[in-house]
This record gives sequence, structure tokens and C-alpha cells, in this order.
Amino acid sequence: MPSRSSTPALLALSLGYFSLGTISLAVVGLNGPIGDDLHVAPARVGFLVTVFALTFALFAPAAPILLRRWNRKRVLLLGIGLLTVGAALGALAPNYGFLAVTRVVGAMGAAVFGPGASAAGSLIVPPERRQRALATVFAGMTAAAVLGVPLASFLGGSLGWRPAMLGVAALSALGCLLVAVYVPEIPSGEPPTIKAYRDTLRTPAALSTVSTTLLFMAAQFTVYGIAGAYLKDRFDASSGLISVTLLAFGVIGVLGNASSPRIAEKLGGSRTITIAVAGLAAGFVLLLVAPHSEPGLVLFAIWAFFSQMYQAPQQARLVDLLPTQPGLILAMNAAALYLGMSLGSFIGSALLPGMGAGPIPAVALVILAVAALAHASSARKVTVAEQPATTPVPSS
Repeated sequence: MPSRSSTPALLALSLGYFSLGTISLAVVGLNGPIGDDLHVAPARVGFLVTVFALTFALFAPAAPILLRRWNRKRVLLLGIGLLTVGAALGALAPNYGFLAVTRVVGAMGAAVFGPGASAAGSLIVPPERRQRALATVFAGMTAAAVLGVPLASFLGGSLGWRPAMLGVAALSALGCLLVAVYVPEIPSGEPPTIKAYRDTLRTPAALSTVSTTLLFMAAQFTVYGIAGAYLKDRFDASSGLISVTLLAFGVIGVLGNASSPRIAEKLGGSRTITIAVAGLAAGFVLLLVAPHSEPGLVLFAIWAFFSQMYQAPQQARLVDLLPTQPGLILAMNAAALYLGMSLGSFIGSALLPGMGAGPIPAVALVILAVAALAHASSARKVTVAEQPATTPVPSS
């Protein structure tokens, strides 16, 4: 476990990640109330998730360079501050266009805070505790899928979407306060530059590792990004049963995230990623052969465990690859994560109307196979890079 002195800081960062995840996805649960109030179609409300994801993906790699003279704590406070302001202004939006702009503001804050929180979590503990520290920080994002989105949906239905968004903004403000109080001052380290990005991409395994994240998330969200429509079409699930299944998915995902550090400590980060990829593939195969009945719903939630085993060990591997620029490499990974989410959701949404739900996991399997190849390449390059150079024996 992380040391007692670092635990409050890690929990503060985790709460920040929880508010980040909730704000990024809250409009999913508030789709109906927002559409009714602002007189826009559900599809246009859903596009607000894409606006957030694409802004995050574009801004995350730029943020470390723009803020290179700031120490890490100031960067964190700026990020979660923008996230809070974006959510609060969104609650006051008079029209759809204004709401879309507030999503851009919030996403810019998320792009600053998310990678910064992971980097900070990895730096305030000894290296041997890095896996568990990163799992603690990222647990906030996992919990957002379990509690944040359903909570926003409940508040939106009972109080209205504007009070719900204000509640989320208040949660983010609380996270900002706790970060200010508990996270220590952390030196900014070596200032990142455009050259540093080029050097990072030339680092053995860096590009293939980040590519693995993009493809892994794209494979997962090809199915999960259309979860409600998929479950209804594939298993004829009612809205209540869909909610229960997604809740089970989230709870199992939390267990997967919590278990990943222990697995990684025993098997190593690379093998843990291999298990996550294999487990996700097995889940997709089971969905392909599942009966068209309610018992098949159980199989949908099983692969949640493996899907959430991925993030903590992958982030730890990236920090080990580039210890002098953890914020930079984690920003690239975060951008890949959100791009993968957007790409997977787009693929699933585009294929579902014409193809139907049944074959969708097969498409996800193809993407996951490419992710497995990228991971194998990254593991091989790390192994080669770690081998000591042999000294030629002089001839007598």
C-alpha cells in the first residue's frame, strides 16, 4: 500500500479523477433533460462527449510544453480549476452552442489535470509503490463510470440537469481544495520541448506502448461505447436490466483496477497487460457465442475485470520508459486513451444500424488483435533496450 503520508494526496488526486470522469460523461446520463431544455436532438447532445474527448486528445500533448515553467502542483490546480469552471458555466448555458464551448473549457482542464495527476501520483511514492499509487489515482476514473454517471442521471431526473451539473462542479471544487491542501509541492523536472516529444517517440517501445493504449481502448469502446443499444439489440434487455448490467460492469471494473498492482508486482507490468488483452479477447468471444437471452448478459460484465486491469501497469511502464519526462509521456498516453474511446464509439455507432449487435464484438476482436501486436512489439523493444552491451574480447 502507499505510505500513510502519501495516502491523503493520492486520494485527493483520485477524487479529482472522479470529478473528471463524471464531468466528461455526465451528459450521457443527462441527455434527455438537456435535449428537452435546449430543444436539440439526442444525437447532438451525445456529440458533446465527442467534443470533450477530442479537445482532451488534442490539448493533452500540448499542455506540458505550454506549462513547462510551472511546478506540478500549480499545473494540477489550474487543470482542476478549469474543469470546475467549465462544469459550472455549463450549468448556466443559455443554449447549445454555449454549452459546447464550456465542454471545450472543461476538457482543456481535464487534459491538464489527468496526466498531471498520474505523474504526481507516481512521483510522491517510492518506485516500488508506483503500481499501487497509480491504481489508487486512476480508481477515481473507474469509480466515475460506476457512481458518477448514474448519480448525474438520478440528479438530472429528480432536480433537473442544471442542478446536477452544479453538483458535479461542486464536487470538482472540493477536489481542487483537497489537492491544494494535501498534494505536496513537486518540482516540474526537465522542461518539455518539441524536441523532447521527438526524442520520446524515438525512445524504444514508447510509440508502440502508446499505440497499444489507443487500440485497446478502441476495441473496448467499439462495444462499450454503444452499450445500451448493444444490450437491447443483442439480448432484448429492458432499460432497468441495462442499468443493472452497466452497474455490474463498473463494480467488476473497480475490482480489476484494484487487483492490477498485485498482479503486476508478481508477474510484471508487461505480462499483466498481456493478461488484460487476452481477458478482453475472451470476453468478446464469449459475447459472440452467448445465447440471445438474459443469462448472456452476465458475459457482458465479465470482461470489465480485464479491461480495468490495463491502465495502472501501462502507466507505470511508461514512467519507467521515460523517468525524466513522466508528464509528457503520460499526456501522450492520455491523448491516445481518449482518441481510442472516440474511435471505438464511432466504429460501433456506425456499424450497429446496418450490421446489428451480433457481429460487433468480432470487429472489436480484430482491433484488439492489432493492439496485441503493438504490445508484443513494445515488450520486445524494452527487452532489447535493457540488454547490456557485450564487450568484445580482444584477441591475444
